[in-house]
Amino acid sequence: MDALKNRILRDGRNLGNGILKVDGFINHQVDPVLMRACGEALARRFANVDAQKILTAEISGIAPAVMTGAFLGLPVVYARKKKPITMPSKVYHTQAPSHTKGVMVDLIVSSEFIRPNDRVLIIDDFLATGLTTEGLVRLVQQAEAHLVGIGALVEKQFEGGRALLEKYGVPIETLASITSMDDGAIVF
Repeated sequence: MDALKNRILRDGRNLGNGILKVDGFINHQVDPVLMRACGEALARRFANVDAQKILTAEISGIAPAVMTGAFLGLPVVYARKKKPITMPSKVYHTQAPSHTKGVMVDLIVSSEFIRPNDRVLIIDDFLATGLTTEGLVRLVQQAEAHLVGIGALVEKQFEGGRALLEKYGVPIETLASITSMDDGAIVF
């Protein structure tokens, strides 16, 4: 998607070690016009998977997931990092490493919102190593729901996440695929 790629080139920053700083328009301050266009593009790509729910990770995945959900007419569930007191005792729980935080993070979803046999589409901001997405897949599996697709705004191909996730046999779609971030560059 050209608008996203152009924005990454204009306002994104390669911080080294595979870290792409996009917090001025994707995951700290959100550009709603860009997110709307991204949500529409992801919705087009997943229009035929017959999803019933969208699952994402707190917090950075919420904007693209909500916009995609708006275009598909689907509710969005996000895996929380901490269990609030309002959440029932039966939850689905796993952990995944955070690339930007350098620690393991909890991913918790209430059993109220992902049910057995639900058809779940995962949408997130990044597909890098695939480990966070795989954590979300584990939540879908714990719920005995069906994974129907995986989407992300930005893929860092050189981190191998797509290869890790292909074993699930579902469509994997990204809007901007980065092949290299060597020497401070961002190459699509």
